[in-house]
Amino acid sequence: MALHKGPEKHEQRTVSINPFFGEANPVVGMTEAPPTHRLPDTPLAPNTAYQLVHDELMLDGNSRLNLATFVTTWMEPQAGVLMAECRDKNMIDKDEYPRTAELERRCVAMLADLWNAPDPAAAVGCSTTGSSEACMLAGMALKRRWAQRNADRYPAHDVRPNLVMGVNVQVCWDKFCNFWEVEARLVPMDGDRYHLDPQAAAELCDENTIGVVGVLGSTFDGSYEPIADLCSALDALQERTGLDVPVHVDGASGGMIAPFLDEDLVWDFRLPRVTSINTSGHKYGLVYPGVGWALWRDQTALPEELVFRVNYLGGDMPTFALNFSRPGAQVVAQYYTFLRLGRDGYRAVQQTTRDVAGGLAERIEALGDFRLLTRGDQLPVFAFTTAPDVTSYDVFDVSRRLRESGWLVPAYTFPPNREDLSVLRVVCRNGFSLDLADLFLDDLDRLLPELRRQPHPLTRDKAAATGFHH
Repeated sequence: MALHKGPEKHEQRTVSINPFFGEANPVVGMTEAPPTHRLPDTPLAPNTAYQLVHDELMLDGNSRLNLATFVTTWMEPQAGVLMAECRDKNMIDKDEYPRTAELERRCVAMLADLWNAPDPAAAVGCSTTGSSEACMLAGMALKRRWAQRNADRYPAHDVRPNLVMGVNVQVCWDKFCNFWEVEARLVPMDGDRYHLDPQAAAELCDENTIGVVGVLGSTFDGSYEPIADLCSALDALQERTGLDVPVHVDGASGGMIAPFLDEDLVWDFRLPRVTSINTSGHKYGLVYPGVGWALWRDQTALPEELVFRVNYLGGDMPTFALNFSRPGAQVVAQYYTFLRLGRDGYRAVQQTTRDVAGGLAERIEALGDFRLLTRGDQLPVFAFTTAPDVTSYDVFDVSRRLRESGWLVPAYTFPPNREDLSVLRVVCRNGFSLDLADLFLDDLDRLLPELRRQPHPLTRDKAAATGFHH
């Protein structure tokens, strides 16, 4: 949620109304233009209000051409109809909307089975507004379980819990550590390793470590972190020291890719050290924003004291969330998509997306101006930078020029210890077809002669030019 300040004086203007926006007589009722930063004094006709908002939103980018976002930008019309039918249902009113609550329960059960929970019936989970909330809930459970195990010495002024993770984690984990007063211990990037190193993570653990976060699909380059190797390193740590450190898998994107395309990859509840997993239903779960999912291996992994039992509108229900009211539409859409596609359908959609990513990456590499960091063979995401002999332009110039054709491609600098590396990243999603990939490559190829003729890169302030979107 953005934080906005009040309008400056020069912003206190009115919205100009075209006379033809009137429903009937174009001069009646059109004499007062509504203000932009205070409530109008009088109502507007619904068509007029719609047209004003619609026209201003035309200045937004086209979401289908946004190659920065992981979020789903296309669903079937039937899904849109279902969402419209459910947008007035409040998810928290489980007693009033028992079928919506049942669909949520079914989705949790399906994910528990998909992620190989030892006993899917014993796994616990919930829907959230997205992976950010799901990560917060998982982090809270890790901290509370650690506090229970260390009740003899925590809280104390000289004892501070810590969470170990790679420097490439999504910003929600920084928020968690800040909001819940947990020390973030970050494994830096090193050379061509752009995510967490298992042994380095284990070495950062101590008696105050509440857990380690492994990311199945880094937002920086689309690569999977080695979750099984991470668990092995922590197993060895326990043998040496007795420290039993749990793992949470942030599967915001990969949690809905790997089960279908990388079935032999062991990353989920098959690893006993993995206590919880989250994913974004609104990313490769193929649902419009915002819905996420958080699951725990069993009830012991989620402290009962964190679950509120609310007597609300006549029903007693357990709830674990950071918010309260939210629409049921996205949960219904998730169930629709699970029902609609099944395992084979998800496999076909995700494989097509990966094929588009891999093919586009190869063709960009063939242009000769760029060097690939990843190839889209894990997440359907790849990152690339300019080749060593390219000196007339940089990735920020490319991003800026592509925007002129409507393409939104983020350019950004990597975190420690690779601040020297600036890249472009392309996220391929369902709806980004081979045809659109062809058009993207044509536009990129057409820009290169002009970029090559530049005397030098034109970006003066790279910090200001960075456009990194998780």
